[in-house]
Amino acid sequence: MKSLRYVPLGGLGEVGRNIWALEWESQLLVVDAGLMFPQEEMHGVDLVIPDVAYLLEAGKKVLGIVLTHGHEDHIGALPYVLKRLNVPVYGTRLTLGLVKPKLKEHRILREANLREVRMGDRVQLGPFSVEFIRVYHSIPDAAALAIKTPVGKIVYTGDFKLDDDPPMGAPTDLKRFRQLGQEGVLLLLSDSTNAERAGHSGSERDLVSSFERIFREAPGRIVAATFASNIQRIQRFLDLAVEFGRRVAVAGRSLQENVKTAQELGHLKVKPGLLVKLEKVEEVPPSKLLILTAGSQGEPLSALSRFAGQRHPFVNVRKGDRVLISATPIPGNERLVHQIINNLYKHGAEVYYSQVDQVHVSGHAYQAELRTVLEAVEPKYFIPVHGEYRQLIHHARIATTLGMSEDRVLIVEDGEVVELTADSIQRDGTVPAGNVFVDGLGIGDVEDVVLRDRGRLAQDGMVIVTLAVDRGGVLRSGPELISRGFAEPGVSGEVLEEARQAVLRDLQKSTGEPETALIKETVHDAVAAVIRRRTKRHPMVIPVVTEL
Repeated sequence: MKSLRYVPLGGLGEVGRNIWALEWESQLLVVDAGLMFPQEEMHGVDLVIPDVAYLLEAGKKVLGIVLTHGHEDHIGALPYVLKRLNVPVYGTRLTLGLVKPKLKEHRILREANLREVRMGDRVQLGPFSVEFIRVYHSIPDAAALAIKTPVGKIVYTGDFKLDDDPPMGAPTDLKRFRQLGQEGVLLLLSDSTNAERAGHSGSERDLVSSFERIFREAPGRIVAATFASNIQRIQRFLDLAVEFGRRVAVAGRSLQENVKTAQELGHLKVKPGLLVKLEKVEEVPPSKLLILTAGSQGEPLSALSRFAGQRHPFVNVRKGDRVLISATPIPGNERLVHQIINNLYKHGAEVYYSQVDQVHVSGHAYQAELRTVLEAVEPKYFIPVHGEYRQLIHHARIATTLGMSEDRVLIVEDGEVVELTADSIQRDGTVPAGNVFVDGLGIGDVEDVVLRDRGRLAQDGMVIVTLAVDRGGVLRSGPELISRGFAEPGVSGEVLEEARQAVLRDLQKSTGEPETALIKETVHDAVAAVIRRRTKRHPMVIPVVTEL
């Protein structure tokens, strides 16, 4: 019997890097292509993107990539994927509008096959018919997908929340979800980001009174930080600036690009004369200025981080500033965000953030909303997606409390393939689905072993041992030991001299004409043993042997 394969390549057991595929007879429909920002232990890594090696295997035919919305964790890896897999890309107008600058930066925009769709459209891709369904999220033009396959319908919520009266755009189309449930849904894939949180996520309108109070009471500059793609929140700040007579400067390349794109596409309304160039902010009285900035996740090179650390070329934190951080930290970013808040306080700013004030509501559904969608769709099978493992578990429990049997609810991680027929669901092995690290211009050339080395260098430093030997293996000069990041010279000098003597002794013990590789091994082991015994540290030891 023929079966459908669900192939998750990212976004399960983690936050970010969302990408998955449906496969029928080696034909693949790919959904989203997101990135993940590096975690603290990923030293030097700029971005983390999914491994798409499975999509490139011989005999596989990728029919196209369907994008649900314009957030980085759903579109950020697209330029890297399209360089290896140039297939049609489908998305709504704003989503493709946010994609285009990325493709242009990577110099592949001309070759890209971008196809705009509207809510309600259906696109036929081989055996798959994809319907775009309106959902409300923290960015306009977000879509859920109903995918008709040879074995039944798959419904994917994408990122969503339920807000009956949003200030911008229309609410999630629950009516269509209910219709699909009545027609029959084989599998539901639903956003688990807030599956741990009871109740309802709240409305953007809940923030109005807090924002108005901050704007009314601020005696000087206001700095507002949010996600660069949170168009609704940006519009709210622009409207408040008009209401309270403030000009607006936009800091941060990603935010500037998104404001420009959203304005051109009609998703952002900016009053003429409202914006002021960043380099001219000093010409605006502080009480008449609002600075919009990216960097709400604590990214070290972001505009907010440089502002807080007084490292920005145009605007830096001052005593009396009111800084509004309208976002909550993505798991793993908490320390970076708190460091920014600490720096802001140190320089005399007053800071408003989610732990102390009502300045943010999530764009992702809470438990009550997740339950509503499950009840509306009534799927035969359910796989929670988009979230760390504990969040997937909590979402699965919501389904079982609604009466779904445990054998119809699967917790799946990246690379675990699920096989579906009209009457069955089961696991079907694994495929490659690891992290690919982007470091500068390098893509995939940094692997786990490199990160481990970087971790050792960051933690214990390194010791370089240089020596010269003749062709007979006789020591002619050295060894000389140089340390970096290991200890202060006065502290490490005695230890390094003892290590030097240990190298001399061990080399004298060697007989015959040892190869360079054996000499390096002898040097490494001698130095590492002394340092470990004397300091309990494990610096990286790098022998450099020159043959004369």
